[in-house]
Amino acid sequence: MEASSTSLKRLKFGKLKVVRRRLLQRYEHQPFISCLAGFYSCRWKRYQRRKTEPGKCCCKTRECVFFPLLVGAFCFSLVFLYMWGEAKNDYNNFDWYNYGNLGFWFLWSLVLLIVAAILFMYITLLLVLAMCLLAEGQQLYLHWSHKIGTFLVLGFSITALFILSVLWGDQWKTVRLSFQITAPYLHIGAITIMVLLSWPVALHAIRADKKVVQVIIVGPYLAILLFLFLIPLGMYSPCIRETGTLGPKPALIGHRGAPMLAPENTEMSFQKTIEHGGDGLETDVTISYDGVPFLMHDSTLRRTTNIKEVYPNDTAQNAALFSWDTLQELNAGTWFLKDKPFSCMGSLSRADQKQAMNQSIYKLSNFLRLADSQNKLVIFDLYRPPEKHPYRNSWINRTLEVILNESGIRPHLVLWLENDMRSFVQSVAPGFQQTMGSKAPVEDLLMDNIVKLNLAYTEMSSEDIRTYAKVNITTNLYVVNEPWLFSLAWCSGAHSVTTNAVHTLKNLSQPLFLMTPQQYNIMWILTDLTSVLLISLIFALHWWRERSFSCCAHDGGPVLESGTYNKFRTELSDMPAIMA
Repeated sequence: MEASSTSLKRLKFGKLKVVRRRLLQRYEHQPFISCLAGFYSCRWKRYQRRKTEPGKCCCKTRECVFFPLLVGAFCFSLVFLYMWGEAKNDYNNFDWYNYGNLGFWFLWSLVLLIVAAILFMYITLLLVLAMCLLAEGQQLYLHWSHKIGTFLVLGFSITALFILSVLWGDQWKTVRLSFQITAPYLHIGAITIMVLLSWPVALHAIRADKKVVQVIIVGPYLAILLFLFLIPLGMYSPCIRETGTLGPKPALIGHRGAPMLAPENTEMSFQKTIEHGGDGLETDVTISYDGVPFLMHDSTLRRTTNIKEVYPNDTAQNAALFSWDTLQELNAGTWFLKDKPFSCMGSLSRADQKQAMNQSIYKLSNFLRLADSQNKLVIFDLYRPPEKHPYRNSWINRTLEVILNESGIRPHLVLWLENDMRSFVQSVAPGFQQTMGSKAPVEDLLMDNIVKLNLAYTEMSSEDIRTYAKVNITTNLYVVNEPWLFSLAWCSGAHSVTTNAVHTLKNLSQPLFLMTPQQYNIMWILTDLTSVLLISLIFALHWWRERSFSCCAHDGGPVLESGTYNKFRTELSDMPAIMA
């Protein structure tokens, strides 16, 4: 008897599992919601989920506290990704800074961009899943692993923004400049997001049973929407201008030659600039211990020569403390093929690779002869030798001697930038184009016979450029590599730019984001009107659906939870009776 009773119970229990499995299979007919909840909450089965009741919060108290953190992580990661994406113009400076601190070259800028993009996509996916679940009327529950991920993204983004703000605060100026180009398109993107958000907002606002709750839901949404509608009134961009008012394309000055195509400050680099139609050449001048001016940007020879192989004990020594005979022994090209200093470098031909491997340190006199033969402007930073150097106090005189007596370059091709002993330089070489490296009152510039300003691109101002242009003082901006930044400089009226990418910018026939005020107004108005229409239709649709459901509920009982699912829960609760 006991054995048969046990067998009967086992049989009933087996049937119970079969019935339960069939019921789950019967009522699991929501693959879309199952995927959403599975990826967001790791709740793949329907009985694990809960729908939002009318007038109730979309999630439990703990989830309500965490959801703003998810939104905050999205916002901070978006800000960091945008900031670092627009900083691409200066990635080489960032990598150079890290090289000085770490002692080896690596494209840390590219790694940081990839990490920022991955984290942003991850947190965006979570937020999209949350919005879709809300749109389907589901309660939110973020899985604990995603909560950890959210904290990591939030912490990384805030930490990265803080460190970059402290060490590289000028990048926020770049971000502000970028808005003059991207703001119209960011505006369209923000409006599109608000249209998509109108679906869950309308659903939960109309289902709310209290006016206060409706105001809390709809009020902030409408305030943000109104702000986005009106923000174009405060936008300014020099690239939004009337037809025919755009000035000539800025001249292109190769920054240390063409450092994306050849080793910087070498003969090959300057030849590449000339081949691609550059209008001028920029470099850095240091004076050797025996008085030979040569081209070198860094204070040491470690980064751009093979001194570690030839003179391993002198890698930290100042470049100006070597004699010219010693400097001639060094190779100034093999590092370029090994380190690849730019992430966007193309592959070199075999001939270019062979030529790059045979580059040596370039003398100033040879550089000036090359520029003169090609009728190219030259501008250079002149570095004063360190203490106890024989030419510590005669560095400018020695440089002038090379320019005037040894190179034979025509004086009008020289943009003289060094501010020390400017009066003396003007008396000795009156044909030089006197250039100032900072902004100053127009009266002071005219008194010093300044004809050109050489400014960092972060100081770009179309108003200042126009003011200086009225008194025939032109403006050169450095270092401008990205097409969007070059387009902004063009629209702002810059006369020339110093760039690492002559080969790229030379191909631009007009600014990338040029439009007339009429075109911009049409784009703005059409975007706002279309969004208002779509949002109104979405709210009207939800109101009509809830009104229809309310009528059905009065006629035949509640249908909000769906009758099928209610029946499923009832049958599950009755299943223990099978074992009785």
